[in-house]
Amino acid sequence: MHISNPVHTINQRLHRLYPPEIAERAVNDIIDLIFKYKQRIVSKPYRLSEKDIILISYGDQVHRDHEPSLQTLEEFMDRHLKGVINSIHILPFYPSSSDSGFSVVNYSAVDPQMGSWREIEAISAKYRLMVDGVINHISQFSNWFKAYLDGDSYFKEFFIEVDPATDLSSVVRPRATPLLSEFTDSQGRIHHIWTTFSKDQVDLNYKNHRVLRNVLDALFYYIEKGATLIRLDAIAFIWKEIGTACVHLPQTHELIQLMREVLHEVAPETIIITETNVPHHENISYFGSGDDEAQMVYNFALPPLLLHSVLQGDTSTLTSWAQTLTLPSDKVCFFNFTASHDGIGLRPVNGILGEDEIEHLVETVQEHGGLVSYRTETDGSQSPYELNCSYIDALTHPDEEDRVRLKRMLLTQASVLVMPGVPGIYFHSLVGSRNYLDGVRHTGINRSINREKFHVDWLEKELSTPGMLAKSLFDSYKRLISIRINESAFDPFESFRFLDIDKRLFVVERISREKRERILAIHNFSDESVLTELPHEYSLPMTDLLSSYTLGEDREITLEPYQMIWLKGAL
Repeated sequence: MHISNPVHTINQRLHRLYPPEIAERAVNDIIDLIFKYKQRIVSKPYRLSEKDIILISYGDQVHRDHEPSLQTLEEFMDRHLKGVINSIHILPFYPSSSDSGFSVVNYSAVDPQMGSWREIEAISAKYRLMVDGVINHISQFSNWFKAYLDGDSYFKEFFIEVDPATDLSSVVRPRATPLLSEFTDSQGRIHHIWTTFSKDQVDLNYKNHRVLRNVLDALFYYIEKGATLIRLDAIAFIWKEIGTACVHLPQTHELIQLMREVLHEVAPETIIITETNVPHHENISYFGSGDDEAQMVYNFALPPLLLHSVLQGDTSTLTSWAQTLTLPSDKVCFFNFTASHDGIGLRPVNGILGEDEIEHLVETVQEHGGLVSYRTETDGSQSPYELNCSYIDALTHPDEEDRVRLKRMLLTQASVLVMPGVPGIYFHSLVGSRNYLDGVRHTGINRSINREKFHVDWLEKELSTPGMLAKSLFDSYKRLISIRINESAFDPFESFRFLDIDKRLFVVERISREKRERILAIHNFSDESVLTELPHEYSLPMTDLLSSYTLGEDREITLEPYQMIWLKGAL
């Protein structure tokens, strides 16, 4: 069996993380894992292309009585999305104690209410599968934490115990909850344990090499079960050094690079996606050199900037920001989206939008029936970090007509489809879900507003009834995707440019070097008609992919409110 000499580079990384004696043990553990999974995983080379669209869904997003919900989800995708969407991110489907799956009790099991690994493997046989590595923390009800509290020597120092008198004021806080939580062990002793996100999400201690070994084992297991994309959840907080901000530490980047290197020894086609809901300039640091860290990074600034542009009828800030987008190599790209299981993050636009503009977003979303979540700053004050609202409701006041609601939603989704990178589409955005306030009342959690689950028969009726918002959006969205996946100019690694033609327009140029073609995608973010002219650098003829209209010799283009035009022509 051949392993491409991983010992040297893995050894180097581990010695940067651990004392020499511990590093040697870690090397042996990791090499054993590589040998173990080399015998069980067949590598299948793959390159991302314009055909890659990722649906983001819960494993029980749709359900039917007396049927595993993962099976119901597979059947729904086969019926409605096969040939349109080729990949799916199934949000944590492991047994969990809270946070809609993100308080994992057992990394190697499937929640029996959703199904089993059999259903996961059936989906991965038809669609590219993205799974969550929820590896910053684990549930307080996990066997790992129970063993820790029981004094099991193997799990000693698996978690981070801190004297509550310790000065932790410099630690960056993503939530307003306490950083340390009290737990009582089997002997009645009290332990103060690091919990970045909630008491039920106990942070793992990567200074213990056994934690790293067990987490890598879980990630390899996901790949064995069919995963080709691994989303590293909340990864920015994974390494702690008291006296620092405990976010984006050098050891964090070292860990991600190590994980990628180890996983690629067995399955080099595996794509690492980092989820770091932080200011944009910090977020893109997870691309590393462009060849050693994440292959995809969530483009977290995009959702609030698209929302801001629609509400203002002005794309100036969006265009200016987009013009700064650069990539460190042609081997990495952005993961573009407008909505997810979480809210619309505000931290990513710190420094891009002014405080008054962020406050306007907050006030508008509240007027639209949404909610706002806060975090604690280092000075003890609280600031809004997330807007909790369905994306379609964030865009439109409840009193406005569905006609406007549909146009604004499609406009933002079309903008995502033409952005450089891979589109991620949240299930609720695809079907036009509205604010689920009953869910918030039931759980007491703001994020429940955008996490409603559906009986599949009810949803099928919504999607088949003429005149329903869900049907209109679903059909129109699928048509946009069908056009996008057949144009090589939308390859994630092809050239891109953002043009500043009119402050009401968001204009993206994409190029297919192989076919010598280009697409000029023009989107009107205002509620008024806009007359513009095709720049003379573009040769005629150019034809709109969305309407088949061919631009005339006068080069004039009129866009109705919230209209988009994707003009295709030769280079």
